[in-house]
Amino acid sequence: MVALDLDGTTFDSAGDISERTVKTLEEAAAAGTHIVVSTGRSYASLPQHIKDVSGIEYAITSNGAHINLMNSGEQIYSDFLDPQVVERIAEIKAMTGADIEVFFNGRAYVDESYYEDVKENGCPYRNAAYVIWSRRPVPDVSALMLEHKHEIENVNFIFQTLELLAEAKPVLCSMENATVTSSFINNLEVGGPNTSKRTALLWLMDHLDISTEELMCCGDAPNDQAMLELAGIGVAVANAWGGLKDHADYITASNDDDGVALAIEKFVLKR
Repeated sequence: MVALDLDGTTFDSAGDISERTVKTLEEAAAAGTHIVVSTGRSYASLPQHIKDVSGIEYAITSNGAHINLMNSGEQIYSDFLDPQVVERIAEIKAMTGADIEVFFNGRAYVDESYYEDVKENGCPYRNAAYVIWSRRPVPDVSALMLEHKHEIENVNFIFQTLELLAEAKPVLCSMENATVTSSFINNLEVGGPNTSKRTALLWLMDHLDISTEELMCCGDAPNDQAMLELAGIGVAVANAWGGLKDHADYITASNDDDGVALAIEKFVLKR
């Protein structure tokens, strides 16, 4: 099995996937390797060009809250936040003034005010076009979150400055029955106590009778660390950050230089 983070790993800096990577994934799948996307994105936020890659069977989404069949989107595994944690998140949002993205029912929701600001002014620390395409604006995202507090997959706190993030991090990390991680430098992501790409992979590996020695994982960010440590071969791309390289067995080329394709060619296709 090969499990692949998307943004910063399989996707290049423009959010595209190279022809070489597509070809390599298809060859690995044809040779009998299970190909799994393992991403912080919701299923609805997966672009069509990754869904069109033949051979990708599964998508671990929302940092491990769901496992979907790639072709149909059918959920075969779910793990939600504790409702009391959701209530506490609403309090912390009000206290810090941070923007949040709420992952619910396979989609990501944001306040209209945040959405319109990104639409009009862009965003210095993430891809504004991706936010506009993938996020659904609502009048009050906290109200939506509380209304569906038993079904929340993940909550992404976004901070305008790293100083604000540093102030909020101890508060978020002190919550019981929750995990806190990050996928880009200005965010903190809150999931359930057992929610992670690693936990979802363990469930899927048991489902398919795959051992950890037969698993290769590729990533670039702190939310990939646990799955890299799980894998028989943990691969970090050259552009990895947040100390991830220290937890990898192998450093491949960057996401802009076909790092994923090179790793699969080396360890799976043996060339």
